[in-house]
Amino acid sequence: MLARAFALIAGFMLVEVVGAWIGNSLTLAADAGHMFLDASALGLAWFAIRLSRRTPDDRLTYGYHRFQVLAAFVNALALFGLCAWILVEAAGRLRAPEAIAPLPVLGVAVVGLVVNLVAYRLLHGSDNLNVQGAALHVLGDLLGSVAAIVSALAVLWFGWRYADPILALVVVAILVRGAWRVLRDAARILLEAVPQGVDINAVRDALMQIAGVVDIHHVHVWALTGDTPVLTVHARVAEDADQQSTVRRVKAVLRTTFGIDHSTVQVERGTCPDEAGATTASPRAPTHDR
Repeated sequence: MLARAFALIAGFMLVEVVGAWIGNSLTLAADAGHMFLDASALGLAWFAIRLSRRTPDDRLTYGYHRFQVLAAFVNALALFGLCAWILVEAAGRLRAPEAIAPLPVLGVAVVGLVVNLVAYRLLHGSDNLNVQGAALHVLGDLLGSVAAIVSALAVLWFGWRYADPILALVVVAILVRGAWRVLRDAARILLEAVPQGVDINAVRDALMQIAGVVDIHHVHVWALTGDTPVLTVHARVAEDADQQSTVRRVKAVLRTTFGIDHSTVQVERGTCPDEAGATTASPRAPTHDR
């Protein structure tokens, strides 16, 4: 999926570079630059997903999943940089409009629209954050192709030179909104924030309803990727409760109710050894279970 999209975008990028140079079109030039960025983004996304399949090792005990999130974060930042460049160029052309050659721009933009539609269809609908970021880049290319078509027609039919920089600004406004969404979601994962859709208080309340559980504390929930939540929790259990069966019930609730498959449960009796003022030793050592 990503490999095929990469081949389409990288191949047509060269065509747009030539078309932008011949036609002197800012919108097409911006789209060509965006397609170069997309080719890099798609290649990085493809590499990151392959890398994330590697098994965990002594250095990266959770594996390589976070490379997907890091790639999405970098791609979003790069998209902001591209938008800043388009803004500067558009401002200059609004002050001093430049002529464009509409027919070459129109031809290249129409072909680009078809190419981007095919690439976007390959990527759209994925739950993977990194693929979503790549799809956003391709959507920007698609919008850029539409804008280039409209600007070429405006010059061809009406001789209106302002269409090119104005439509470039419209594309920037759309791209900034999408880039911010990807940047925000990736930053939340990198900062180990509670995943969206997970209510930590609801988790605590649900675990407190389990037979044998006296108290739930030190609840931490984060995500390796957008679809891989992780949890650690301390569970104080009754003296007569069976530790193994209690842990199994805790994990079953986390898995079935909250979709958390990877959890670490520290079982305690008496004072939590991590609380301030707790003794360094307890009658029974806490049990860790993954």
